Amino acid sequence: MTIVDRLAAARGDAPADVALRNAMLVNVWSGEIYATDIIVHEGRIIALGSGYTAKTEIDIGGRYVCPGFIDAHVHIESSLCTPPEFARAVVPHGVTSVVTDPHEIANVLGIQGIEFMLERAKDGPLNVFVNAPSCVPATEMETSGARLEADDLAPLLNNSWVTGLAEVMNYPGVIYGDEGMLDKLDRFQSRVIDGHCPAITGKPLNAYVTAGIGSEHECTTVEEAREKLRLGLTIFIREGTTTRNLRPLLPLITPQNHTRICFCTDDRQPNSLMDEGSIDFMVRTAIAAGIDPVMAIRMGTLNTAQYFRLYDYGVIAPGKWADMVVFSNLNNLQAEMVFRRGEVVAENGAMVTPKIEPRPFKLPASVNLSVENLDLSIPASESSIRVIGGLGDQVVTNHLIQKAKIVDGKAVSDTERDILKMLVLERHHATGHIGKGFINGFGLKRGALAGTVAHDHHNLVVIGVDDTSIRTAIQAIIEMGGGLVATEGETVLGTLPLPVAGLMTEIPLEQVRREYDEMIAHAQHLGSEMPDPFMAMSFMALEVIPKLKLTDIGLVDVEQFKVVDLFI
Repeated sequence: MTIVDRLAAARGDAPADVALRNAMLVNVWSGEIYATDIIVHEGRIIALGSGYTAKTEIDIGGRYVCPGFIDAHVHIESSLCTPPEFARAVVPHGVTSVVTDPHEIANVLGIQGIEFMLERAKDGPLNVFVNAPSCVPATEMETSGARLEADDLAPLLNNSWVTGLAEVMNYPGVIYGDEGMLDKLDRFQSRVIDGHCPAITGKPLNAYVTAGIGSEHECTTVEEAREKLRLGLTIFIREGTTTRNLRPLLPLITPQNHTRICFCTDDRQPNSLMDEGSIDFMVRTAIAAGIDPVMAIRMGTLNTAQYFRLYDYGVIAPGKWADMVVFSNLNNLQAEMVFRRGEVVAENGAMVTPKIEPRPFKLPASVNLSVENLDLSIPASESSIRVIGGLGDQVVTNHLIQKAKIVDGKAVSDTERDILKMLVLERHHATGHIGKGFINGFGLKRGALAGTVAHDHHNLVVIGVDDTSIRTAIQAIIEMGGGLVATEGETVLGTLPLPVAGLMTEIPLEQVRREYDEMIAHAQHLGSEMPDPFMAMSFMALEVIPKLKLTDIGLVDVEQFKVVDLFI
């Protein structure tokens, strides 16, 4: 298996491994769609055209063939599955490569968590490239399970599957020259550096880009994306489970600028992955909205490969890896066959390769918390409070000022105005830190929801109507070592254990999806009308997304980037 063998097959002097006959090639490099044969040897494309012999011949029957899709930015942990089961969710949809930022597990377990993700991705049907987490912790206004400085990340540069530095969320640290942040940027200057700067504009944005940041996936409006595109940022249009930015940003795309635009999912839950898909869903949606099909496919393949300098991916051409998707309808792209390195790995929506048994990798317990002497009350010092204003389908929130409902000198939930108590409990080091606040938009009429998925520090977050339900939820999380729970009074309605860092499970994808759907049903039984209240709740503690969030340290005014008082 050498270049000499591939050259012989490319010259036609020796038979190739595989020939895809009668294909309609979507050539994202030339912008054409045309009939040809695709010749593969030793996992790589070695020729396009007729006159080649092969050991295995596959008649495509005039169907279309495009490169395998590449997700420009995804947190695998948000699927609640480890890489093998995540692959089973996305590969049948034509996704053959992802660039993942494992900062969720890194915030819990540090470098050990990153090594776990790399290990679980080995030898699977999905190319899993890793960007080194840049912000562990995201800021100093939270308590995470680990802290990663430039020296800690430097050894990752020697790993061929590490492409660069992941989303730099501490944008004030970049803009104002924080020494630790600049050290990380300096270490990764020769690699790709991804951005994260929601709503930043004008001079601060110029400073952020000047630091060497290359991309942005937080845009929610065409105006925001256009300003960032003009300054040289590659725009990753995002379509997650909660963060639905694709349709609002489609008007940004033109023939002139689309080569600087990529598609990403960021955070997708099992139900979205299984029902809608991944990057394929974005391509279908873009085409249905009138985007040229070749342009849409290019944004999900070649553009991403070029940005990340993955020059052997994202295009069907001699010398490139044979990662390909076969489909029949250009206007409703549904993956019918998926090739990875020349082998069929999925067909008609299902994997056809056997699941690899995971190798042993022991991780420590990650929930260090006790309910003993836990004070859940919020003594009222004033009559008005700051309230996190949830926006349902977005991770951004409003910063509301409301009159508190006060009972016996304590501020409590007010279901009539949909103002619910929210707590964030530090669960990594048993510090006893508890952030206390209130949130609007979740609609619970009784009970409580809780989980150890709370971006990015992943402390225990709970939203509830009464303290009994809240305490029951906290106890249930402790007993199962992390996960999701719904309670009503002293009754546990349902749980989804997530024993891997309190973020993931290694049970089959279909079971995860079934149990997660049951959790959503429990939340709706308690009164929530949100499509996915657990996903929404997981972002309400993320203090790098405007406008008001709650961490274990307290309420964070993200626009001022500082901790503020609950009472006004």
